[in-house]
Amino acid sequence: MKLASLKQGRDGTLVVVSTDLQRCLRAGMTLQAALDDWEQQRPLLESLSEQVNGGAGEAFDESLCASPLPRAYQWADGSAYVNHVELVRKARGAEMPDSFWTDPLMYQGGSDSFLGPRDPIVMADTDWGIDFEGEVAVITGDVPMGASREQAAAAIQLVMLVNDVSLRNLIPAELGKGFGFFQSKPSSAFSPVCVTPDELGDAWDGGRLHLPLLVSYNGSPFGRADAGVDMTFDFPTLVAHAAKTRPLGAGTVIGSGTVSNKDADGSPGRPVADGGAGYSCIAEIRMIETIRDGKPSTRFMQFGDQVRLEMLDAAGASIFGAIDQAVVEQG
Repeated sequence: MKLASLKQGRDGTLVVVSTDLQRCLRAGMTLQAALDDWEQQRPLLESLSEQVNGGAGEAFDESLCASPLPRAYQWADGSAYVNHVELVRKARGAEMPDSFWTDPLMYQGGSDSFLGPRDPIVMADTDWGIDFEGEVAVITGDVPMGASREQAAAAIQLVMLVNDVSLRNLIPAELGKGFGFFQSKPSSAFSPVCVTPDELGDAWDGGRLHLPLLVSYNGSPFGRADAGVDMTFDFPTLVAHAAKTRPLGAGTVIGSGTVSNKDADGSPGRPVADGGAGYSCIAEIRMIETIRDGKPSTRFMQFGDQVRLEMLDAAGASIFGAIDQAVVEQG
């Protein structure tokens, strides 16, 4: 089953989308309302799914979508791909503690103003170091405090993609205060469509999504890292980590962190143009350029730059639709 939220009011209006992303049927509620009463609402939504896949409904237009949850009670982003963490920390001269390989990193982001998948990234200053971060995320039902990994896995209701926008040049000073991200993590955007795990078939193993995340930057291939490879902590582990000391309410969004692959020989990944898996953010290629050349040569995003994130199934069809955003100057 595929779900989306068309822009309407603060919380959108929920639609059930056909598998081919061509048609949709309105559900008469918000996604948050459906998640609050998932056991009752899921059969009704599945009935609409059968109808829309049978040809019912109206044309589906990704450009009319808000993020599946236009705002959420909680957005917590992990760093499951420790290769990415290691590279980015090296870029700012920070040591890599051994515990990062055994205990997930996670921060609590702002969830009151998610961007739609085609909304511009509005910024006042390119000196902030504007970067995209391609990720996978899950939406949970209710999760009890102290949930086991098995309970956490059972609570995963929906899967989607994320562009977790980061302001790289604001991060070092902010983290230096010892209190975590805030100004350096502006509004994130999510894919037009979120899907139930069964829609992913064999690509979903219960904890990881084994498909490449396709990143295009200014019209050129930039990344194709496999989200199921080099993911040190899977989603049930991340959800259980978030619920260690508090329950999670239905509609909690948990992110994977930037999808990142090492090269086949264990070295940092190579650009797509060189036959590698490329990158899901600019910071990684800048770090590799620094290692190779002594300084980075790829600049962070400027006004007018555009990023597109998408994931295709084995047949080459888009699963979640595309996040496609340009950076524009604040007026």
